[in-house]
Amino acid sequence: MYLSSEKKQEIFKKHGKSATDTGTAEGQIALFTYRIEHLTQHLKRNHKDFNTERSLVKLVGKRRSLLDYLMKKDIMRYRAIVKELGLRK
Repeated sequence: MYLSSEKKQEIFKKHGKSATDTGTAEGQIALFTYRIEHLTQHLKRNHKDFNTERSLVKLVGKRRSLLDYLMKKDIMRYRAIVKELGLRK
C-alpha cells in the first residue's frame, strides 16, 4: 500500500501538533495533498481509470473545504500551510 501508518505518522508529525494528533486541519490538508499527488501520478499512467478520477475530485473538494475553513478561522495558519505545501488557489 502506498500510504503506510509510518508515512501517516510522519505527515502528521511534520504538519500537525504531534504524530498522534490526526484532527488538526493542517495535518489533514497535508495528508490529502499527499494522496492527491499519488492519485495524480496514477491517473497519468492509467487515464481510463474513472473511479480513481472520481476519488481524486472528491479529495480535492475535501481539501478545498478544509482550506476554506482554515482561512475563515485563522488566516495566518492558512497562509503558512499553503506556503509550506506549495498550494495555490
